[in-house]
Parts: sequence; structure tokens; C-alpha cells
Amino acid sequence: MYFKNRAEAGRQLAEKLLKYRTDNVAVVALSEGGVIVGAQIAMRLHASLSILLNKHIYLPGELDPIAAVTSAGTFTKNTMFSVGQLEEFMSDYRSYIDEKRLQQFHKMNMLVSDGGEIQKKYLRRHVIILVSDGLQNGFSLDVAYDFIKTVAFKELVIATPVASVKAIDRMHILSDELQCLDVKSNYVNTDHYYSQNTVPSYDDLLKVMSRISTNWRLSPVK
Repeated sequence: MYFKNRAEAGRQLAEKLLKYRTDNVAVVALSEGGVIVGAQIAMRLHASLSILLNKHIYLPGELDPIAAVTSAGTFTKNTMFSVGQLEEFMSDYRSYIDEKRLQQFHKMNMLVSDGGEIQKKYLRRHVIILVSDGLQNGFSLDVAYDFIKTVAFKELVIATPVASVKAIDRMHILSDELQCLDVKSNYVNTDHYYSQNTVPSYDDLLKVMSRISTNWRLSPVK
């Protein structure tokens, strides 16, 4: 399945999530592209919308990230590596990883200084819907779960237009409900599944998030 753009994909996902219309819902985007998808869901469900910014940390010569850090400071190791590999990497590259962790944390805090970032107090006793524009694997879900696992939320839903088989397996483990419009056995890259790939600047995404309540749709509950 291919989509015209992320907004179209978000509208299709929103239709599948209408049962949460009467709940207190917090939509949390996992990426900038996820904000566009999530905005359609938040407008339809009369929900809040925020973003959990995270940056990956790569070791020299490795294609997959060894870990990720969020703007809230949580640090998540990539479990796609074995326990032995992680222990070896963390030992051999400790100083390098610590330096990159601080650098990425600083970059994200510069971005979120004007708002838009997720806050735990607004997630308590809510249905949390984690939204991505595409999941090639489950690592971003692990990063998000490490952040919200201490929150007393009501239910965790994961929604994405497209995902790999590996990501779907992780969604089943972490979520109370998942919604995915298309599962790919050979996931190319997220942009591949959209005809239009323009994503607004972070400043423009902040405006989308801050104004989301003024764009709530008044369509009846189905």
C-alpha cells in the first residue's frame, strides 16, 4: 500500500481509532513525520498532540544505532544487538557514547526550548497513542516505552501506516492495541511509501501541535 502523503495516511488511521473518541487521549508522535500523521488522529479524537524527540547514537562502522537518547534524558540500548555485543560496545566505546549522548541531548533541548515536547504529567490516566509515519523496526517503540513506562496511563495504542514484520512483532509485545494499515516483509524506507515526502520544519510542526485543539473536528461519534 502506498499513500499520497502523511496526512492522508493519518486520516485513514483515525477512522480505525474512533472508539477512543470519548476517552482522554494523548497522541504522541515518534518523529517529525509522525506529527503529520498524528495531527489527523488528534483532530478526529479531540486529543492533545506532542512529540517525543529522540536521537540515535551510532558507533563507527555500524549501520544500526547502538542506543538512543530522548530530550527527556532517557537512554535506551538497542536490543537488536545481543547482550554480549552490547556489553562489549558499552565497555570499549564508553567515552565515545557518553560524548555523543551529551551532544545529542543538547541538540534536542535547543529544539524543544520553544515547546511541543511531551510532558509526563499530561499522559497520566490517558489512553496514549504512539504514532509513527513508518516503522522499519521496533527500536523507536522501545525508546518511547522506556520514557512512558513510569506513567500511570490507561492504555497504550500504537498506530502507524506501514511497518515491517519485525516492528509488528514488537508492537504486539508493547501495546494494548495496534493499528497498522500495511505490513511489509521487505521494508524499504519510510519515504518510499509516500508519493509526497515534504515534512514541515520543526517550527512549523510546533505551530501544528500548539493549535491542534482549534482544529478538532466536530464530526459525530460513530
